[in-house]
Amino acid sequence: MNPIEGHLPIRSPLHDILAPTGIAVIGASSDPTKRGYKAMVGLIKDGFRGDIYPVNPKADMILGVKAWPSIAEIPGNPELALICTPAASVPGLISECGRRGIKGAVILASGFAEMDAEGAALESEMMARAKAHGVRIIGPNTSGVFNLHHRLNLLALDNVRPGDVGIISQSGNMLLSLALEAQYNGQVGFSTYVGPGNQSDIGFNDYLRYLGEDEHTRVATLYVEGFRDGRNFLDVAREVTAMKPVVVYKSGSTAAGQKAASSHTGALAGSYAMTVDLLKQSGVSVVQHSDEILPVAEGLGLLQKARGKRVAVISDGGGQATIASDRLSEAGLELAELSEQTRQKLREVLFPQASTVNPVDVAGSTDANPSLLATCMEIVAADDNVDSVFLVGMFGGYSIRFAESLLGDEMRGAEAMVDLSKATGKPLVVYSLYTPIKPPALRRLHEAGLPIYASIEHAVRVLSALGERGQYLAQVERQSRERSVTPLPELSAMFQRAQREGRDLFEYEAKQLLRDHGIEVPLELVVRNEAELAEAAQRFGETPLAMKVVSKDILHKSDAGGVKLNVVGEAAMREARQAILASCLAYDAGAEIEGVLVTPMAKKGVEVILGVIRDPIFGPVLMFGLGGIFVEILEDVAFRSIPLSRHDAEDMVEQIKARKILAGVRGEKAVDKSALVDLLLKVSRIADAYPELSELDLNPVIVNSDGYAVVDARVIVDREHVATKESVA
Repeated sequence: MNPIEGHLPIRSPLHDILAPTGIAVIGASSDPTKRGYKAMVGLIKDGFRGDIYPVNPKADMILGVKAWPSIAEIPGNPELALICTPAASVPGLISECGRRGIKGAVILASGFAEMDAEGAALESEMMARAKAHGVRIIGPNTSGVFNLHHRLNLLALDNVRPGDVGIISQSGNMLLSLALEAQYNGQVGFSTYVGPGNQSDIGFNDYLRYLGEDEHTRVATLYVEGFRDGRNFLDVAREVTAMKPVVVYKSGSTAAGQKAASSHTGALAGSYAMTVDLLKQSGVSVVQHSDEILPVAEGLGLLQKARGKRVAVISDGGGQATIASDRLSEAGLELAELSEQTRQKLREVLFPQASTVNPVDVAGSTDANPSLLATCMEIVAADDNVDSVFLVGMFGGYSIRFAESLLGDEMRGAEAMVDLSKATGKPLVVYSLYTPIKPPALRRLHEAGLPIYASIEHAVRVLSALGERGQYLAQVERQSRERSVTPLPELSAMFQRAQREGRDLFEYEAKQLLRDHGIEVPLELVVRNEAELAEAAQRFGETPLAMKVVSKDILHKSDAGGVKLNVVGEAAMREARQAILASCLAYDAGAEIEGVLVTPMAKKGVEVILGVIRDPIFGPVLMFGLGGIFVEILEDVAFRSIPLSRHDAEDMVEQIKARKILAGVRGEKAVDKSALVDLLLKVSRIADAYPELSELDLNPVIVNSDGYAVVDARVIVDREHVATKESVA
C-alpha cells in the first residue's frame, strides 16, 4: 500500500476544520501587536483560498477585508473560527459559533484548566457549550494552526514551504525551531501543524488519525509532553504506522509515574521507558533528542523503510568509517557481511590498498574520480546481504578540497546516485562534512529526494528508524494480538470475595488464578493448624520447602520475618511455622494471619519478574525483566501494551540487557525461552480477561533449561471495579 494512498476505517471530522472553505477571525484587529492581526496577515499573505470573515464590532475594514460586528451577521458559512479574545469571553462565543453552524474553533487564549480551579471551571463551561452546539475545540491555550497546502496560515509564519511533514506539537517554540531548521535545510516542507494546547476536546489520537488520512502528509511528527488518552493513541498509531511513518519526541514522563507505587511493577510503570516501549510496540519511531526530530522525519518521509538493519558503509576516510561503525553498533544496526562476489567487484574498481570488507574504505581511489563512489554504492546495493547503503565522507567537496575541475565528475556521480535511488528499493543515506555549505552535488542529491546529513549521528539515527520500521511492517502482517481467555465463574467470585473483604488476593488465590489458566505453578498447601501441618509434612516428605505467611495485612513478607526457606521434615516445619507466626505478630500485632503457605523449593535458575499494571494513561501494561530484589535498582525491564502478540512477547525477552544471562553464561544452560514466551502470553490473556485485577507481580519466576517455576505471586485487586454478569459468564 502506498503510504499516501492508505486510509483509515473512519474519516476524521478534522478535514472540514483544518481545510476550511471559510474562516471567521473573532477578535480580528488592525493592531500589529494582536494575534488577531497576525492571523489576518498570515491568511492574506499566503493567499487563503476560502472566504475570510473578520469579526470586530469596532471596525468596518481590517487589512482591506470587510469586517462584521458579530458572528451572527457573517453572511457565509465558515467551517472554522479562530477565537483571539480573552478566556472569559470564550464560552459565549462558542455558543454563537454553534448557532451559526461553525464546526470547529481554534482557541488561542490561556487562563483555563492549566491555570487554576477557576480556569478549570471556565474550561468545563466552554466544553459544555461546545458539546451542546456540536463545535469541536482545538485548544484552548494553543499556539495555533496551519495547513500550507490549503494556504491556511494562522500563525503568520514566514518562509515555511508546503511539504509532506505533518506536525502536532505541544510547544509553540518547538514548532518555531523546526521551521527554522527546515528553512536552513532548504528541502523540508510541512503539510499541517496544530498546537493541541489543553486538549480539552481534540487529542493527539484525533490529530494522528487526521494526519494518517491526509493525502499531503507522508510522515506524522509529534512533540508530546503528555497524553490524555494514551490507550486510544496506541490503537490509532497501529493503524497509521501501517500506512506511513509516525515520529514522536516524548518529553518528561507520564503523570502515572508520579503516583505512589504499591508493587515493583507499579514503581516502574508510568516511566519514560514504559512510554517509549509502548509507542515502539505500535510502530512509532521514537527519537530521544530534540535535534533528531526533523532529520528522522525527513529521512522516513523520503525513504519510508529498510528491509532490515544490515548497513553497508562506503567511506573515503578511515576515521569517519570507524566512527560510523561505532555509532551503527550502538544503535543496534549491523555491518552487512558483503559477499565475495561483491568484494571482487569492488576490488576491480578500487586501488589495491582499498579495504573491501565492510566498512568499505576507498583509500584514495576516488580523489581524482569522485563519481567512483556512486559505482561502489551500486555494487554494494546489489548485494542481498545489504539492507541500506551509507555513504560517509567528503562527497560534494572534492572540487573544493582538490581541484575545481572535479566538479563535473562529482555532478555525474550525483546523477548516478539519483538514478540508483530510483532503481533500488534500498535506502541510500549520505553524510558529508561539506553539507553545511551545500555544494552543487549535494544540492542535486537533496533536491532529488536523497537525505543529506551534516552529522554521522543523525544519519545513523535515520538508518536505525528505517530498519526498525521495515522490521515492524514485516512482522505486523504476520502477527495478531492474542485475545483474552474466558473468565472462570469461580475465579470471578474469588475476586468479588476479596473486594467485599477489602483485601488483595492471598498468594495461594493468586496462584490458583494462574494455575486455572494453564500456568505451571508448583504444588502448595495452606497450613492453618498443627493437624494440617502434619498432613503437609506427610505429603512433602523430605523435600526442601519454602514456608510463607498468609496475611492480608503483611504485604512484604520477608521484612516481617514471614518467610523460611529450605525447611526439611515435620519437626523443622513446626519450628519454622512458630517462628513465622511470632515474627509477624511482633511486626504487626494486629495482623490477621490466615495461615502459612508451604511449597517445594524451586530448583536453581535465573530469576525474572513478570508484572501487570493498569496504567491510567495507557491501560493494561505487561512488564518483564530481571527479577529478585534488584529489579527497581537495575530497571532492566521491557513493557508492552496488553494484549500481546507472540512477536511482542519474543521481543520483550530479547530487549532486556540481561538477555545474555538467559542465553547461558559460564557453563550454565540457556533457559527455555519458548516456555518464557508462553508464560508472558498467558499472563497477558489473564490480565485482559479480569478487569478486577489491578496489579500483578510474579517475582521471582525461576526460569531454567526445562521451564519455569512461579515462586511468588501477588495480585492487587481493584476495589472499585465490580464484575458484571457478562464478565463472569
